[in-house]
Amino acid sequence: MGHGGDVIAELTTDHREVEELFGKIEALPTGNEQRKKYADRAVIELVRHSVAEEAYLYPAVREFLPDGDAVADQEIEDHAGAERTMKALEGVDAGDAEFDRLIGELMTEIRSHVRDEEDNLFPRLRSAASEDQLMKLGDKVRQAKKTAPTRPHPSAPDTPPANKLLAPGAGMVDRIRDALTGRGKD
Repeated sequence: MGHGGDVIAELTTDHREVEELFGKIEALPTGNEQRKKYADRAVIELVRHSVAEEAYLYPAVREFLPDGDAVADQEIEDHAGAERTMKALEGVDAGDAEFDRLIGELMTEIRSHVRDEEDNLFPRLRSAASEDQLMKLGDKVRQAKKTAPTRPHPSAPDTPPANKLLAPGAGMVDRIRDALTGRGKD
């Protein structure tokens, strides 16, 4: 959490961390309980990352890119699909065959989304926004991740201003639940 740099460097580092967790899941045999622990950690990071993107990155995309509304809407739609998969994964044990199907689906969704952001969206945003604007967005994204939820909330608003108002409260409740259950800890 909070890697520093502009918004693109911040989010790209998040992508690498989630991919590392995916690799750990893939390296373990089916049914291994550690796979669920890595999946929980990946979900925590993905939810925090998504909330921050929806609060700050996508409004900037709408502002800076000529087709920004369409691009942001597609990115938010991608998030919604991944969030539904994460919500379904939440209640499934590593030994359940459904776990393998869902984690595979999530990895496919996230890898496709990451490729699109890194190959298309990020270069376009870097060309359209100043370095100062990108640095300020990086600071905002880092702040948002600190209070963001850690569990998927598919029915929560995903656009400002409602998402910025509700996310910190949901994040506090999620962090309390995580502390009580040990979720996301090694």
